[in-house]
Amino acid sequence: MRGVIDDLDSPVPLSLQLPAIYQEDEFTQRFVSAFDVVLAPVLAALDDLAAYVDPSLAPDDFVEWLAGWVGLELSGSWGLGIRRAIVADAVHSYRRGGTAGAIKDAVALASGGDVEITESGGASWSSTPQSALPGDDSATMRVLVRVDDPQQIDAARLSAFVASVKPAHVAHVLEVVAR
Repeated sequence: MRGVIDDLDSPVPLSLQLPAIYQEDEFTQRFVSAFDVVLAPVLAALDDLAAYVDPSLAPDDFVEWLAGWVGLELSGSWGLGIRRAIVADAVHSYRRGGTAGAIKDAVALASGGDVEITESGGASWSSTPQSALPGDDSATMRVLVRVDDPQQIDAARLSAFVASVKPAHVAHVLEVVAR
């Protein structure tokens, strides 16, 4: 995370904020300058706060922290560009959360592959009570991911990712195949 940065000058030295009597004292100047060293990175971060909360501009170690803000757990095996894109897309994805389109987009972003979602259910109505509904009565979905090299995909981690973006009551089956 953030820390002391060598040779970073404080944009607002504390010694200049002291009354004139203390500005003349050499010990007080040295004592207060220690706080400048500690506060300089904080003030620099506050000056660039907008960059810290923008996933495309945030320092590498802040991307993981931003992911926590939006309830995501990112895989260390994903490249920094993919992690930044997932965090940036999180708010948009939450708006569509649980839909087949949102799940497809999230899995495609996480895997880098082509994704196909097949749902089991259907929607119907009937004027006859107790009539049969189309499709399977259990809520399931099949997630087919086509990638160049299936061995590069951690299927267990990807399955856990699918579980985190789908509705809780829907069971899923994940298949990772070659293109």
